Amino acid sequence: MNERTRGIYARVHEQVRRIPRGKVATYGQIAALVERCTPRMAGYAMAAVPAKSGVPWHRVINARGEISLRKHGIGHQRQRWLLEAEGVVFDARGRVDLERYRWRE
Repeated sequence: MNERTRGIYARVHEQVRRIPRGKVATYGQIAALVERCTPRMAGYAMAAVPAKSGVPWHRVINARGEISLRKHGIGHQRQRWLLEAEGVVFDARGRVDLERYRWRE
């Protein structure tokens, strides 16, 4: 990872730390807060969160209010469990009501 990417990831992580318990933000919402960042880059930054970093990666979801599926493992299930433990409710289609749960910075 180059220095520019490392800096963007650090700024993304800084913004995600601001999301309160029981709220979510979208990748696009986070990208809009970070200069020279796209929603895809915000997603990559979430995938690169170091263990025990304190970054609440699970609070970032896609613009449809859904958890983006992972190619490997059960990360998406863990993300849902963590959000539900914070009181975030999913509908029958597996979506979060963004009007209710979206973080308003």
